[in-house]
Amino acid sequence: MRGTDYVTAADRSLEAAYEEPMSLAAYVDRIFETPTTASHASKYVLEAIEAAGTRTVVEEGEQKRRYRFFDDPHNDGEHAILGNTAVLNAFVDDLRSIAAGRAKDEKIIWFEGPTATGKSELKRCLINGLREYSKTPEGRRYTLEWNVTTTEPDERGLSYGTTSTGDDEENWYESPVQAHPLSVFPEGVREDILASLNAEVDDHIPISVETRLDPFSREAYDFLEKQYRRDGVEGLFSAISDERHLRVTNYVVDTGRGIGVLHAEDDGRPKERLVGSWMHGMLQELDSRGRKNPQAFSYDGVLSQGNGVLTVVEDAAQHADLLQKLLNVPDERSVKLDKGIAMDIDTQLLIISNPDLEAQLNQHADRNGMDPLKALKRRLDKHEFGYLTNLSLETELIRRELTGETEVWEAEAYDDLREQIREPVFVTVKGEDGEHRTREFAPHAVQAAALYAVVTRLDEERTPAELDLVEKALLYDQGYLQEGDTRRYKDEFDFDGDSHDGEHGVPVTYTRDTLADLLHEDRDRHHPDLAVEDVIMPRDVLNAMADGLADAPVFSTGERSEFENRVVPVKNHCFDQQEADIIDAIMHDKRVDEATVAEYVEHVYAWETGAELYNDRGEEIDPDPLKMKLFEIEHLGRFTEAAYESNLPRESVRDFRKEKIITALNRHAWQQRDENFAVDQVDLASIPAVTSVLESHDWDDVRRTFEDLEPRQWEDPPSGTQTEAVKEATIDRLVSDFGYSPASAELTSRHVMGQVSYRWD
Repeated sequence: MRGTDYVTAADRSLEAAYEEPMSLAAYVDRIFETPTTASHASKYVLEAIEAAGTRTVVEEGEQKRRYRFFDDPHNDGEHAILGNTAVLNAFVDDLRSIAAGRAKDEKIIWFEGPTATGKSELKRCLINGLREYSKTPEGRRYTLEWNVTTTEPDERGLSYGTTSTGDDEENWYESPVQAHPLSVFPEGVREDILASLNAEVDDHIPISVETRLDPFSREAYDFLEKQYRRDGVEGLFSAISDERHLRVTNYVVDTGRGIGVLHAEDDGRPKERLVGSWMHGMLQELDSRGRKNPQAFSYDGVLSQGNGVLTVVEDAAQHADLLQKLLNVPDERSVKLDKGIAMDIDTQLLIISNPDLEAQLNQHADRNGMDPLKALKRRLDKHEFGYLTNLSLETELIRRELTGETEVWEAEAYDDLREQIREPVFVTVKGEDGEHRTREFAPHAVQAAALYAVVTRLDEERTPAELDLVEKALLYDQGYLQEGDTRRYKDEFDFDGDSHDGEHGVPVTYTRDTLADLLHEDRDRHHPDLAVEDVIMPRDVLNAMADGLADAPVFSTGERSEFENRVVPVKNHCFDQQEADIIDAIMHDKRVDEATVAEYVEHVYAWETGAELYNDRGEEIDPDPLKMKLFEIEHLGRFTEAAYESNLPRESVRDFRKEKIITALNRHAWQQRDENFAVDQVDLASIPAVTSVLESHDWDDVRRTFEDLEPRQWEDPPSGTQTEAVKEATIDRLVSDFGYSPASAELTSRHVMGQVSYRWD
């Protein structure tokens, strides 16, 4: 594209977001066509979230529905909130109650959590999502514009001290607080409009507009009313709302226009932070006849800017003095600019804080009923963000921090996520010599960092006795644990409902900084005989994270000791994964093909149920006891010849077939009960006993297949040996199918075979 093409694309983008101003009557017609454009604040925020749709995720071992809005889809996922889905769903439920005027409409929504848990991302995600939603036809947001300039020389219009004709575009002034267009109607008429509108909309949450004209617009309205009443004009409201004086215009929601954000560093008196301040120079310009003119007000406070959509108080502990001033805003929906000048507010209030705000709120808790902050605490509806306790989400977050990737991971099945988690990460860094070089976090390296971080966040005291913390982390991530042929799901374990998982632990910022230091560390000394200095292994990552605890000021002495003790099981698990990669690469060409497995399953099914069985020529045959026996001995490795009598299975084999194969098939048949069940259509991966055959081997299989393999010679195998051939094929397979680079494949295989050599004989 050329420069002019980009400019044209920008023109189209803006043209799609903005409309030409319309008359008040045309606006009323518009909202009957698209009712969502008239929604009140809490309903509008809810509709924006719901409009993005949902997807299914697994968090803490349970399937949950997640709103895609929080994946920041309009911004390519840059400010996606990873995890905390249950908390976000509770927030949406609260919005639904508030929007419907049920129970929680007087509440201020409060998000609390330690640093680096995604609270700031929540704010950015809300701003991005609401902005983009307001550009859609369903999400258009409208407000009022006034032109009250008069051409009569003896009259002073509301033109900020200038004199010009009423037709000039520069004399149109938009409501500074995004006043709802329906607020211009007399209350009774407005109620009739809403009653008719809600009657036509099939929605359990009716649209509600209870705000009156803002003070700025009221000044214009009163001025016009006075003019036309003095002139004896019939149809007073029609004259005031004539297109010469009043029009409805749409605006794109953003910070300062429908979204108010009060930052930690913002200062000023409470009134200034909430609604704005008087501009004394303007008071002299505007003829107010001895009173303050609301048009001389700045309207730059957080409530003024957020009127119509959302008000966010960020780092609320820095504005604790302001929170009590917000107490009555949700239910009274009104604030004062000054004595006698009130402004109606329609906004969804949301505050964000670290745990230090709660400490401030509880400073008088020991005074029981005399706690001066009791009323404030009653109004706050708390939602707690915690550290991620899902391995896949933490891995995704670390990758984002290291590479700037923004795409949100989605997967149809956990196996897809498993592949993404283990993948290597390549990062380009600039060395001291000014040259750029690419460094590799080997497969499982970033995953190792994520697993360790998650393990530090788990509550060991409230973990089922039969689980260690690594197993708990895996259970939380995939929803089940595979133990041989058995798959155990979370609901099969006795979990304590008062667990403190995610309340403390290693934050992602510590992990990010540790891994960033490794990227710039001189690693030539590690493997002087290999050109692999740019490879960072899982054990390098775990050692660095554990060693850095002592000097990190963010951790207490007790936390350092606790976290150091948790690194060993993570190292063991990571080695197990590397070991599995090496075995799978060695045995890749020796796997049992799926057709052989399928044939075995069909024979077992026919053997147990008496189902019909056919050969390749379509001829009906009997289940073959020899085929089943050979498969169970050679491929499953479950039994020996002693388990059979003349190829016929003894009780142990019969029990295995019924419990592990037939039960899984029956489960599949039940799930497909509305369709014609056929055993040859079964997903073999749904049978754990079969999955183990298709996907896994052990060192006994390797030893049996490669009798002359010598792990001690792996680093430098003699020429012409089986060890040399197996190593060459393994390295090639690791690179082509497992995502390793030649260097990381070499280092990983050396590490694994070095450990295996001690027990090979």
